[in-house]
Amino acid sequence: MKDNIVTLELAKEDELDKFKQDLKESFSVTVIEEFGSIDAGPIPSDKEIEESFKAPGSAIYHILSNGIKVGGVVVCIDEKTQHNSLDLLFIAKGKGGKGVGYKAWKAIEDKYPETKVWETHTPLFEKRNIHFYVNKCGFKIVEYLSEKYHNSHKEGEGLPGGEDFFRFEKIMK
Repeated sequence: MKDNIVTLELAKEDELDKFKQDLKESFSVTVIEEFGSIDAGPIPSDKEIEESFKAPGSAIYHILSNGIKVGGVVVCIDEKTQHNSLDLLFIAKGKGGKGVGYKAWKAIEDKYPETKVWETHTPLFEKRNIHFYVNKCGFKIVEYLSEKYHNSHKEGEGLPGGEDFFRFEKIMK
C-alpha cells in the first residue's frame, strides 16, 4: 500500500475562486447535516473568506495528498510575535478520513517552526473539528465565544456567522 504523502503548495491568484468554492462546499456538508440546509447562505461567507485571504501575514495553501489537491488552508503569520492563526482548513468533500487533515496540520507546523502559539476557532456544532483540534492536534479550548455574550469581548471583534464558537490555542515547545 502506498504511503499517503501530504504536502502544501501555495495557491496562485487565479486559483482562489476554485479554492473558495471547494472550501464552501466542504464546510456546507456539516452545516446541512446539523441544520438541514444552508438557507442563511454559505458558511463561511465570501466576505469572511476574502477577509482571511487579505489579512496581514496571510498565506493560502492547497493541501495535496500524493500530489493531488484534496483541500486547503489559510494561515496568518505574525513574523514579529510568532502568535499565528489557522484561519481556515478544509478537506474537500469525499477526500477526508484518511489522516489527511492531521498530516496537513503537521505540514503546517513544520512549515512554521518558529511559531510560539497557534490559534484557531470552530463553531460549537462542529464536533468533528473540536475532536480533531483537541484530541488529534493538541490544541486546548481557551475561550467560549457567543453572540449572546458578545459584549464581554473586545470591541468590534464580532463572531463569524453569528454562531457560538470555541477559541483554541496550541502553545508550541
